[in-house]
Amino acid sequence: MKIGFIGLGNMGAPMAANLAKAGHDVTGFDTAGVSVDGVAQAGSAEAAASGAEVVITMLPNGAILRVVADQVIPAMHRGAVLLDCSTVDVESARAVAEQAQAAGCAALDAPVSGGIGGAQAGTLTFMVGGPDAAFDTAKPLFDIMGQKAVHCGPSGNGQAAKICNNMILGATMIVTCEAFALADKLGLDRQKMFDVVSTSSGYSWSMNAYCPAPGVGPTSPADNDYKPGFAAELMLKDLRLAMQAAEAADADTPIGEAAMKLYEQFVENEDGLGRDFSAMLPRFETRGHG
Repeated sequence: MKIGFIGLGNMGAPMAANLAKAGHDVTGFDTAGVSVDGVAQAGSAEAAASGAEVVITMLPNGAILRVVADQVIPAMHRGAVLLDCSTVDVESARAVAEQAQAAGCAALDAPVSGGIGGAQAGTLTFMVGGPDAAFDTAKPLFDIMGQKAVHCGPSGNGQAAKICNNMILGATMIVTCEAFALADKLGLDRQKMFDVVSTSSGYSWSMNAYCPAPGVGPTSPADNDYKPGFAAELMLKDLRLAMQAAEAADADTPIGEAAMKLYEQFVENEDGLGRDFSAMLPRFETRGHG
């Protein structure tokens, strides 16, 4: 397949490399002029998109996606698919999908879960919104870049699934960290708490798969001095997107909002920037009540 790939950052570069390795003809563009093994370099986003059957974007936010869409959609031929793997606001995803449709192209919003490790290993999960036919076209590419792609419904629903998932993740991680700090102060051994909670009704992905306490449970960023697997500022970005969507949809999300405020405090006023989102645990260890 002839593929244009725009945005070759920490996530985009390994994704593009995996597609090229699988034998696809990939032309990439990034404003930073990055070179990726097996990927031809284009001088502009338009050049990367020109003649491609699928144009993949992996960009920082919705505003940049809208700018790139303005550049690439006119360069795409009718029937081509714009596959956006960025995590952006639902409104931007839907606006770009309408723009593509008006130009005779199809758009999919397909944000990912699995981080940089998943991008490199080709084990990402894609949450996809958009038309059935476009999903079918992109399916073989999802199979190369990831291990699972869930078609969540019409345009915007991929982003909706991502932010609902990460709102749960952010809130669950915070309360898991709170519980470890409370256990310390109650004289309850962390390993004993893990042994109970991980097999009881308090179990969660945050506890069982990504435990924020070093030396407890499977290896996680906590065991690597909280170097990010998923950075706290990216969790903050996703929680802000969730709150923006909640406001637009008139949904009541008080715990999601509390999680956003705590990550805001952690990233902007404390030492959370550039650390894993589970580094909330040392934050709570040093605090008292209130």
